[in-house]
Order: sequence, then C-alpha cells, then structure tokens
Amino acid sequence: MTDKPQIIECVPNFSEGRDVRRVEAIVAAMRVEGVHLLDWSMDTAHNRSVVTVAGTPAAVVESAVRGACKAAQLIDLTKQEGVHPRIGAADVIPFVPISGVKLEQCVMLARQAGTEIWQRSGVPVYFYEAAASRPDRVNLEDVRRGQFEELRDAVRREGARRPDVGGPGLHPTAGACAVGARKFLVAYNIYFDSADVAMVRAMAREIRAASGGLKGVKALGMLAHGRAQLSMNITDFEATPISQVYQAVSQLALRHKAAPVEGEVIGLLPEAACERESEWMRQLIEFDASTKVLESRLEAPLAWPEES
Repeated sequence: MTDKPQIIECVPNFSEGRDVRRVEAIVAAMRVEGVHLLDWSMDTAHNRSVVTVAGTPAAVVESAVRGACKAAQLIDLTKQEGVHPRIGAADVIPFVPISGVKLEQCVMLARQAGTEIWQRSGVPVYFYEAAASRPDRVNLEDVRRGQFEELRDAVRREGARRPDVGGPGLHPTAGACAVGARKFLVAYNIYFDSADVAMVRAMAREIRAASGGLKGVKALGMLAHGRAQLSMNITDFEATPISQVYQAVSQLALRHKAAPVEGEVIGLLPEAACERESEWMRQLIEFDASTKVLESRLEAPLAWPEES
C-alpha cells in the first residue's frame, strides 16, 4: 500500500473583482511548477476575486506568496470599495489539507507563507483559524474588525491589534494579509426575491454560529447585484450539511414573506458536500459538477492565464 500523495489547497481572496486584467495578472503570477489552477472567479458587487490552487505543499506556499506580492503591487485599498469586508489587497490566504497532509502541517506552512509575504512585499500578516497564535485571532471576523480603514489607525494606538508578522503599521496601500490553516470551507451565497438588506442582516444574525445559530456557519447579509444576499461560509459541512442550512434559511425567509430564488458556490465544492437531489443544489446558478466539484477539477485543472 502506497502513501497518499501530499496535496494541499490554497484559496486566496483578493480585493479586486472589477478589473479582469489585474486579476489575470495576479493569477498568472501564481503559476509555479507543481501547482494546479482549479478555479478563479470575480464578483463586481463584492469587488473581490477568489482563486483556488492545489499541489505539493512547498509549491503551493510559493504560489500563494507570489500572488500576495503581485496583489500588493496592483491593488490600492485607499481607492478600493465593495460590499465585502477586507483588510488587505491579498485579504485572506487559507491553506487546506487535501491528501497526505494534516491540518497541523498546514499551520506550519501558513506561518512560513506569512513570513515570506512580509519579507518580500512589506505587507504585515495576521495568522487566523488553526494558525492563530492568539485566541482572539482564531475568528477571521475578529481580525478584520473595522476593515482596512479602522485597522490602519488602530494598530498605531492599540498594541493588541498589531500584526503577528511585520508592522506595526499596515502597508499604506495594500493593508495587511490574514494567513490561516483550516479544514475545507464551502462559500455559499443565497439570493432572495427581495432587495431588503435589513431582512438578510437579521437572518444572518440568527443563522450564524457566533449568535447561537448553526454550528460552523458564518453569515453576512448584504445587497449584491440589486438583490438581498445572504453570504455564508460553512466551515463544517459534516456537522451541518448545506441542506440543513438551506432549510433553516427558507424558514426564516417565510417570516419575512420572502423566498430564496438562487444560490451560488464560490470556489469549489468537495464531493462529500454534494447533495445531488437537494433543493439548494437545484437552485445553484450554472452549476457544472465537472468544473465546480473539487475531485473532478483536480483531474482536469484549468490553463493558467498568460502574463500580460
């Protein structure tokens, strides 16, 4: 019996979702031998792009660092705005074990990547989730509190908010980067037949784990593309299947005389999270298992964009 090959995934989120040439340049910079490009997408309302790569551990770390450095060159947060919270040009960089690697190893890789990002780009780094060096930084929302604009001032006043690597001040235009290690996360958005932002914010408060809602669910309510959107990260789909999340959201929507009409998965979905005959999967916008399921994409990765 042979050992499983060592494969990790990295899902960097960049604070640019409107300029395709910039995003293509960032993705192209991430091309490293031993790394496969699995997915990348842009969202104009969030003004955010999400890239998924996978490969051997050392190569994926190098790929992520190069992407963060290119983002620091191309994205100016003093001129950037969107509905999604952010603290950096390369806002979050999580490392995820896929095969032959444990979460503890991804913690070490995250620490290595954070040090390299600071040394090469001058962008300071916060470690979060399993890579957090302090309990108050486990949750990404705590690290990102106040976003770039407030954090930029807070780090100079409050020692407790200073970065783990680099600083103490943020990079003047690229901010800071949150680097972490975590299990597989499903980024799932639901759109409603309504533009009522207060409604989806109230639903987010009820559904998120931090408010006593569903285990492993993080949620934000916002207006996106002219519709009310519930934007969720499901961090433990084994404990809380996505069908359970959808059912709870549908019941909450009834109270507001609204209904979920479309859903989308940002990035990839592992086969173990798929519930083929479920209502939530039937509502997914343009879902193609060959391109959106992790295991299928690992077998047939995307071509890298060319550097312009």
